[in-house]
Amino acid sequence: MTQPTHIRRDHMTHRPLLLDTALQLAELGLPVLPLREGKGPMGNCRACRKNACGGRPNMKTPGPCACPAPCHAWAAATTDPQLLTSATWAAAWRQAAAVAYHPGGAGLTVVDLDNADAIRWARQILPATRTVSSTRGEHWIYLGTMTSPNAVRPGVDIKSTMSYARWLGPGSGTMAQLPDAVRALAVKEPTAARPTPSPVTVPTLALGGQCPHRSPVYLERGIAMAEQRIEEAPDGIHRTVYRMFLAVLSAHGRCGCLTDAHIKRLFTAAQGKGESLRHCEDAWANAAAALGM
Repeated sequence: MTQPTHIRRDHMTHRPLLLDTALQLAELGLPVLPLREGKGPMGNCRACRKNACGGRPNMKTPGPCACPAPCHAWAAATTDPQLLTSATWAAAWRQAAAVAYHPGGAGLTVVDLDNADAIRWARQILPATRTVSSTRGEHWIYLGTMTSPNAVRPGVDIKSTMSYARWLGPGSGTMAQLPDAVRALAVKEPTAARPTPSPVTVPTLALGGQCPHRSPVYLERGIAMAEQRIEEAPDGIHRTVYRMFLAVLSAHGRCGCLTDAHIKRLFTAAQGKGESLRHCEDAWANAAAALGM
């Protein structure tokens, strides 16, 4: 029986074929990383779990983390063949279901069009560029970088800096320069004072009683569970982040348990999956509004 492509091995090198693809892309200057089933990045190693190492804020200044493992999602992407073929990465390639790349690290922006309506919109509004077919739509690839907001319009995400895109092949067409029409998608009109991720303040408890949730174990378990659900979400990360924020706020938002440190942990977990700070703030504000806070 023929083995699935993602686990078939080259008999000459005993390497997964996905690794061969990754090495070819790295040679072309695309920083690459392995993806597990569900299109998610490999989980952080024990030392980097929950960003205990301090994380990697961006590719050029990796910060205090010097972990050689494929940790921190897009920030692990590399063009170094020695790192890609190292023993530390071997387990990741054995588990990998696909190869991803960091568009911003290669000076690129991917406009991810998720459905036929989004493709129709792009053909009417955006200049033609290199196009790659995806599972549900198309990736339009431009020369140039920008921030990576998601859901800029129905069925449209942007993947550039601090993000990753699945490698779906070279595509067809000539790459055009990143147009202002795409950059404009990341600009939101200013809104009235938006709630920021700060501790929720509530009236003093009646009769001076102590908050029943202040048990460190109870609170820690709730935060840790939310972090884990976000970090392990295989897809639908926007919905997962919102649901976890909603769950934490519903359990602890009205009793004053949450601190800046707790909220920062949740935001860090979400940003580790590619969410922007702005999206985290919006999701937090929307969850608070849904609960009437």
